[in-house]
Amino acid sequence: MSEWDDLVSTALVGTDRRPHQGDLLQAAAVEVARRRAGRRAGEAGEQENAPAEERQAVGRRAAERLVRILGGEHERLLPEWLAAAAATGRRAPAYVLPELLERGRRDRSIRGHLGVLAGRRGRWLAGLNPVWGYLLEEPTGQTWELGGAADRRAHLRALRAADPVQARALLESTWERETPDDRAEFVEVLAEGLSIDDEPFLERALDDRRREVRQSAANLLTRLPAARLSRRMAERVRACVTIRREGTGHVIAIEAPTACDKAMERDGVRPKPPRGTGERAWWLQQIIARAPLAVWEHPPARLLAMRIPDWDTEVKAAWVRAAVLQKDPGWARAMFGWDPIADLLDALPPAEQQELAARFVDDHDLDSQLIMVLGGVSCHWHEGLATAVLRKIVKVNTTQPWNLAELVKLAGEHIDPALYEQAEDFSPAEPVQQVAALLRFRADMYKELAP
Repeated sequence: MSEWDDLVSTALVGTDRRPHQGDLLQAAAVEVARRRAGRRAGEAGEQENAPAEERQAVGRRAAERLVRILGGEHERLLPEWLAAAAATGRRAPAYVLPELLERGRRDRSIRGHLGVLAGRRGRWLAGLNPVWGYLLEEPTGQTWELGGAADRRAHLRALRAADPVQARALLESTWERETPDDRAEFVEVLAEGLSIDDEPFLERALDDRRREVRQSAANLLTRLPAARLSRRMAERVRACVTIRREGTGHVIAIEAPTACDKAMERDGVRPKPPRGTGERAWWLQQIIARAPLAVWEHPPARLLAMRIPDWDTEVKAAWVRAAVLQKDPGWARAMFGWDPIADLLDALPPAEQQELAARFVDDHDLDSQLIMVLGGVSCHWHEGLATAVLRKIVKVNTTQPWNLAELVKLAGEHIDPALYEQAEDFSPAEPVQQVAALLRFRADMYKELAP
């Protein structure tokens, strides 16, 4: 039995039944510290010292604020602090690395920033403790030829932003040698600067053995109305849909597919539906979602007013998915009125996202849907949306103050921190002042990280 197992066993049965020499809690604390440090004392043997750092650490005040956040003060701001610090090109101080690496072990979303902030000492620690080994997969700044998977993705992403043609040519030159996992992630990088010139490469990717590669390629081709995949999907929709005049209006008649053949699978239609969804409904939704929206000869607002005797919910859900996949602003606006989900906002420019969200806040009661919509808006919220949210907080505070906690946190975390003075002056209501205090905390955070 290991020393840790012995301590746990003693703690469970009690020291009365299983005596322990010394202070049990103190011994357990020492053992926890040993485990989190990377390896237990006495087992290290010959070990190279940590390499010298190449980057300067963040300033003292910034480091102190990070410690406060890690200690539980506005803990949800940790990703924002990490992103802002990583953007400066500096690193985190050495004494917080064990805690940061442990956080990264539990939270994948912050790992990319830790790859920059951990520095050479962080990678040294990651080499000592297997549970922190994920850090060794994060970008280090190496090149396409010499870097690991994360470095190569970062290199391809930067090259794609600068020269889409050269980036695709580089990927094609090594495609056959890439692992299935890398191929799936490399395809997604091509979303930046996507054009019809990418179609031949993406068409070949539809024949890949890995389902994730095929799905990613199909998603990108769906955004190209002139692509062959889009034309094939349009033909499938035309075979299923008939719009006819009936009385003073129009009816959309649907005959859902009766089978999913190999050609449909190759184009990204998944044959097996999720639990609770019928096969025909599932196939119908996918072909409508992947068909170019121009296949519908009427504008979305008019289509939504038409009667759909069969498959009404499935067709409209597919229109939502199509607007998201194809990032069509006109359809996204229309479908947001039918199903206000945050994913639709991503098809709109940031300023319009905020305008649409502000109107939604004004017209909608405070519930989980409003919280989800706000969570999908690009940061930082500017004055229009900030004012709408603060008005909502003041209004709800007079009727349901117990229901405000999440909205107050969201406002404090997403409103532009430069607006903290406006928030302070907006209302003396306690929840508004809580928002203002959090905005001031974030404003100070950015000042401390400034060059």
